[in-house]
Amino acid sequence: MRRSLISGLVVALLSSAVVISTAHADDKLIRVGFNPGPYKEQFQNGVAPFLIKKGYKVEYKDFSDGIQVNDAVARGNIEANIMQHPVYLKSVNERLGIDNVGIVQVPTPPMGLYAGKLNTLDTPKPGTVISVPNQAPNEYRALLVLQSLGWVKLKADIDPATFSQKAISENPYKIVLKEMDNAQQVRALPDVDFGLIQGNFAVSSGMKLSSALKLETPTSQFINVVTVAGKNKDAQFAKDIVEGYHSAEFKSYITSHSQYDGYLQPSYFK
Repeated sequence: MRRSLISGLVVALLSSAVVISTAHADDKLIRVGFNPGPYKEQFQNGVAPFLIKKGYKVEYKDFSDGIQVNDAVARGNIEANIMQHPVYLKSVNERLGIDNVGIVQVPTPPMGLYAGKLNTLDTPKPGTVISVPNQAPNEYRALLVLQSLGWVKLKADIDPATFSQKAISENPYKIVLKEMDNAQQVRALPDVDFGLIQGNFAVSSGMKLSSALKLETPTSQFINVVTVAGKNKDAQFAKDIVEGYHSAEFKSYITSHSQYDGYLQPSYFK
């Protein structure tokens, strides 16, 4: 009986050691989620090497939309995602009833107006068809571009997270705004006169920002952020991710690669 008791204690101690070891190993695992765009490449080449030197293991997860990748962060299935700006993040938090937060800005390709059937910015004819994202915050961004051209006018005090076309106060050229999934917009360009396309979907499809007829005016609310669950905003892994983006190595990577020319740059780049 004494031998059985001792054996039981040994097994218990070994089991505890395994649990502690596993927990410690999990603390050094960072799973990061992405939508299509340049953010995975930026992270892999500019930030992951910094984290690996600190002893982290990094895993990459690809998602098809912004809802799934935010839900995964909130549930703890991944530690972070890199694919959205604060306005979109706020709208998803409200939709899902979650508390994800942004911890650091990342270089972001701006939204642009791209040629479809038409390739000049002449005064639009009545019925001109322009594709726009079917997500409220990004449709709002698209309309800001049209407003900057003088093609539409928006009402004051709009909440971008709940934007709808009812917020358009003037549409003198009777422009038709065709809402569609932003991942489909590049392929749909031949079917519309113009497309207002998010930068990440444009560049991931091989389009150059310089080919846009008009780019959005830089604004911090539309610079994308690394997102974590609210409860993890002060976790060590989150602090280390921020440090990685602020590192000289990351800045050097971005500034030495021409494909990032024209991106909206984080405040820490200035």
